[in-house]
This record gives sequence, structure tokens and C-alpha cells, in this order.
Amino acid sequence: FADIGDIIRGKDLYIGNRKEREKEKLQTNLKNIFEKLKSSNPQLTNVSLEKIREYWWALNRQDVWKALTCDEDNKLRDASYFHATCDSADKKGPSVARNQCRCDGAKSANADQVPTYLDYVPQFLR
Repeated sequence: FADIGDIIRGKDLYIGNRKEREKEKLQTNLKNIFEKLKSSNPQLTNVSLEKIREYWWALNRQDVWKALTCDEDNKLRDASYFHATCDSADKKGPSVARNQCRCDGAKSANADQVPTYLDYVPQFLR
């Protein structure tokens, strides 16, 4: 999730040459999207593209999180974004985040909150 934020905000530490063209294409497309957003809103005229990208992520990160974790219509059933991590508390094996939906109506009061512990940690420290 934090990597998606880095890509949107233009702070991704891409290392490697194998897919450099894909990265350049993605960044060009994102730049075009944010330039259109800037030109369509007169209040953004004097705001840098970097700031617009930061603001967009701050405003939309919760919706991105819900799209990744709250797959009620099962559109992401074959996606491999989430992978098994450390052993879950039930000692039955690795835990997978996609099975831990944090949508509204979940058990705890803050279950719909985006986890923030990695979102703004620099990539090289994650």
C-alpha cells in the first residue's frame, strides 16, 4: 500500500533496468493526469505538480485502501497484491491481509482506518 502511495506521489525508488520503460510510461501518464487536474481547477494554478500529487494521495488514500481490501464483489480474487506474512495469532500459518478486511461494520471501532505505520516511512527503510 505504501508503495502505491510512493508511486502516486512520485517518490518511488525504482531500482533496476528491466522495466525502466514501464516506469517511465507510468510516470508520464500520472504526470498527464495531474496536469489535467491542475488545469481544470483555477485554484491549483500556482501549486506545483508534486504538491498536487501529495494532496491527491492524502485525500484519496482511504479509498485506495478500501479498493484493495474490501473486495465485496470479488473482482480482486485472483490478484496477487497481498502475500502471506508472518505467522498469524491463531498459529495456523501465515496471515494474509486480504482476509482481514477493514471495511465499515468490522468488529473494532477503527476497523475502517488505513494503516499508517508505513505510508510515509522512506522506501529504503521498509
